Amino acid sequence: MTKITVKETQNPTILKFEFEDFITRNESFEFKNIDEAKSSPLAQQLFYLPFVKTVYISGNFIAVERFSIVEWDDVKEAVAEQIENFVNNGGVIINLDENKPKKQPITVYGETTPNPSALKFVVSRMLTKNAIEFKNIDQTASSPLAKELFKFPYVKEIFIDENYISITKYELNSWDEITLELRTFIKQYIENGGIVLDDSVVINAEKQEQIKTEEFDKLDVTSQQIINILEEYVKPAVAADGGNIAFESYDEESKTVKVILQGACSGCPSSTFTLKSGIENMLKSMLNDEKIQVEAINA
Repeated sequence: MTKITVKETQNPTILKFEFEDFITRNESFEFKNIDEAKSSPLAQQLFYLPFVKTVYISGNFIAVERFSIVEWDDVKEAVAEQIENFVNNGGVIINLDENKPKKQPITVYGETTPNPSALKFVVSRMLTKNAIEFKNIDQTASSPLAKELFKFPYVKEIFIDENYISITKYELNSWDEITLELRTFIKQYIENGGIVLDDSVVINAEKQEQIKTEEFDKLDVTSQQIINILEEYVKPAVAADGGNIAFESYDEESKTVKVILQGACSGCPSSTFTLKSGIENMLKSMLNDEKIQVEAINA
């Protein structure tokens, strides 16, 4: 029996009605009226409700935008019940065109990192342009994949960037025991249309990138130089090891550069050596200032 969970969104006129499983194959649909919704019998039924303005179908949810003639508190339970009854009675959510090209299978392989507690799972397709880190399941509203991965008892932290997922484990299991299970899960999840990161987060991330650019322009020249050095010389190297280093601040008086370690870099036994012997020496040399020191605020 299908059970629907009602979730609020940042837009008060839109509610998400989430399913326990995925209902589309890595595709998204938007319908503005009943005529547009010919491929979705469920969406057509929802348009008989006078307050339904738009229906979105994607991943594991149906999102409905309402007209202002009602409040969601008055009708959301009835809409959830209608969706549940429709599906449980054999109704078709979306008629997928069988003539569409079949999705290409992906490959996923594990790479070791300098951190023995972290393994990098490399995927044969781009996952995101914006690095994102999750310390626990409560932070995973933006990533259904991360949420599912935290259900494995040995997963401690998750870092997603470009085409890889870096997973940090608890000590109770060895990688030999769990690598195959994780690799298989990630591969099947993505191939079956699972959402790695919610589209709305990508939009927010782009806004954040614009904010970061504006903040960069306001920084002192030395801070800008440090950020450029980290971006050009350091980040590619640590990304290869499944990690990331983010600039936090620079204090002109103490000559202290503070950074944040993410992914495999966080908690890595060799991170202190990397900071002092690698990054600190690089900054001293490239900025011609022997007094510069680098600290990780989460080391």
